[in-house]
Parts: sequence; C-alpha cells; structure tokens
Amino acid sequence: MEIKDFIQSEYGISPETFALCARAEEEVRPQFAEIDKTAELNQIKVLKAFSEHKVSEAHLGYSTGYGYDDLGRDTLEKIYADVFGTESALVRSSIVSGTHAICSCLFGVLRPGDTLLSATGAPYDTLEEIIGKRGSGGGSLKEWGIGYREVPLLKDGKINLTALGEALADKSVRLVELQRSKGYAWRPSYTLSDMEDAIALIKQKRPDVFVMVDNCYGEFVESLEPPQIGADLIAGSLIKNPGGGLALTGGYLAGKRGLVEQISYRLTSPGIGAEVGASLGMNRHMYQGFFMAPHTVAQALKTAVLTAKVFEKLGYDVSPKAEDKRGDIIQSVKFGSSEKLCAFCRGIQRGAPIDSFVVPEPWDMPGYENQVIMAAGAFVSGASIEISADGPIRPPYAAYMQGGLTYESGKLSVLCAADNLMKL
Repeated sequence: MEIKDFIQSEYGISPETFALCARAEEEVRPQFAEIDKTAELNQIKVLKAFSEHKVSEAHLGYSTGYGYDDLGRDTLEKIYADVFGTESALVRSSIVSGTHAICSCLFGVLRPGDTLLSATGAPYDTLEEIIGKRGSGGGSLKEWGIGYREVPLLKDGKINLTALGEALADKSVRLVELQRSKGYAWRPSYTLSDMEDAIALIKQKRPDVFVMVDNCYGEFVESLEPPQIGADLIAGSLIKNPGGGLALTGGYLAGKRGLVEQISYRLTSPGIGAEVGASLGMNRHMYQGFFMAPHTVAQALKTAVLTAKVFEKLGYDVSPKAEDKRGDIIQSVKFGSSEKLCAFCRGIQRGAPIDSFVVPEPWDMPGYENQVIMAAGAFVSGASIEISADGPIRPPYAAYMQGGLTYESGKLSVLCAADNLMKL
C-alpha cells in the first residue's frame, strides 16, 4: 500500500487535502535544503564542543544531595557556553521553564531603582506578572521598586530603532530585553539580522547597559546565536529547542561570566551560586538532547514551512511566509474565529504520538489573561519542541504552532489540521 492510500484510509484525510499538501511540499523544497545546511553546520559545532571537552561515559552519571563537583553538569555548562559563544552558562533541571530562566535573569541583574526596557514591544503573557503589569502580592519587579518601560514596535512589527534610542536617554535603564519569538503577538519573530542593529544601537548609546535576549524557540534556527552579535545574556527552556526532545525538564542561561554569577546567586542563594545543584540522573538526557538539537530543530522548521505553505494555499494569513527567513520555529496562522482556531489545534492533536484521542478545549491556563486552547501530544509534558499548537481565545484568533520531532510526524499533523479546516 502506498503512503497516500494508508494515510487516507487510516486518518480519513480527503484526496483534496492530500493533493494540496503534496503541491505545497514540492514548492518548499528550496527552503528545506537551506534548513539542512544550517542544521549540518550547527551539528558540527556541537560535536566539536563535545570533542574538545572530552565527553565520556563518566559525564552521563548523576549526583545527589548538594551536587558538589558534578562533572557532567559542569562540563555541559561549558559546552553550552562554547556553542552559544559566551563566557559562562547555567544549565539546570531546577529551572522549570523558559519563563523561570528569564525571571532569574531579571532578578539576578536588576536592583531597586533600575529600569527594565523592552525593545520589542509588549512581552510574552507569562512575563506580565513578573514585571508587575498585572497581578499583585507575588513579589514582582514593580513591588521591588524596579521600573519597566517598553518601546512600541513599528507598524510592520519591526523594532523601532528611533524610539529605542530615545528611551535609552533614561539613565535608570540597566537592562534591555529583546524577545526573539513573537509570543502571542501578530508580528514577525526576529532574526539575528533584525536584532543586530538594535544591539549595536544600545551599545553605542549606552555601553553601561546590558542586553538580554529571550532566546526561547530560537536556538539553532540560524548558524549563530545572539551573544555572537553582541548580546550579553540569553535564556531559554530545555523542553524547547536545545533539549532536542530528550531533556525531561530544565532551562539554561548563558552570557558574560559576571552576569551569570549574579544570576546563580538568585537561582540558589548568595554565597552558594552555581556550586550546588544535583543532576539527579538528568545528565544523560541533557547531553543527548543537546547533541540531537540541531537535527530536531531542522525537523520542526520543515514542519513550520510546510504549514505556512499549506495554509497560505487555503487562503489564510500566515506569519512568516514559507519563503521568509525565520528567527524561530513558530508558525502563526490567523483564522479570524474561535471555531477555526479550535479546529486547527484539534487537527494537530490528532496527529500527535501521545494523547492523539484527546479533543483540546479552551481553558484558564496559569499565567495567561485569556483562555488558551492547546494541542500538545508530547512524550515530555509541555515540550513545545514536540508537535504542539496553541492560541488565546481572543481576536484575531491566531494559532501558534511549533515543533515536530520528525518531519514525517509533523506533516501528518499538518494534514489532519488542514483537513479539519477544509471540512468546516
């Protein structure tokens, strides 16, 4: 039996949907070739770091208790620093999410009287309570006397360099944050080229100010990382790109040695810092996940490119377009109604390896202002490097899809989602 016949018989995909997807796939072959080139370069970079640090079976063991002198943990942090082009890094299973990693950076670097400046407009929803834009009593930056400002984006969603330069006149600004991913905003995710001009402007006007990039969803998408174009600090989650689909939990931050040390005191306690933190058997997953990450990210990117082309053909507004240069693995599709948004997410869920039988429904997800519908059939709970799609139940009713451990499985989810929409 041919693949087409099997998929159509087992999943009920219409011939029309399958034909549309096949045409889309042929049109994006050039983009796939470019993705493969980047993945190969990044894979060699990771292999070189493993080799230089003489990774062996001994590094894959575990520590307990305080975790003093954990060889695997300490060496992995040196590998992250080398690959991401930084002086130092923290890679810990005790960092529970990308939001936690970013929060640790903010509280580790900023002090009462300082101001945090967002150069990329409003931040991702889960940062609002950390900043103090909503909620109270949780110990936000605002409650600790740390100010916040944001630079509105240009109409096309690009960084407003003129407004950024003016905002830097505020001498209380100590840290400028750039969010690489779009979050739940309808704007482009930023490539390194997009961020490079902003970082150069900041360094020119205020060399005393630190630049932090929220690198979630962006690792290994390009051949360089933000510190290699001037960022002082990056942070992200291991159940996104750098965990390669194998890390069971965790987060990382990497940057200038002094900043990482400051943040380590926030992560544990002053005087202790990075010296403690048992790996508890996580080293093997983290090492293998980081090794797999360039390839896994390429699979996710191919799935995203196919999604863009398929839904563009179906008449929906997509961001980015299939041919656009990408800054992260996220693909946005604007549906204009909650019914279509939910149908898309339910199709993605149906093609997932775990909980494919579950029908996603909107719910009050912690840290979000609006109800969110989320398709997430993952081996690791919440791992968005695996196939997932979600979106807030609010206009313009856009879905944000990411991940795909293999292109073949990601393609099936795209077929199911497209078929749902074509049958409405």
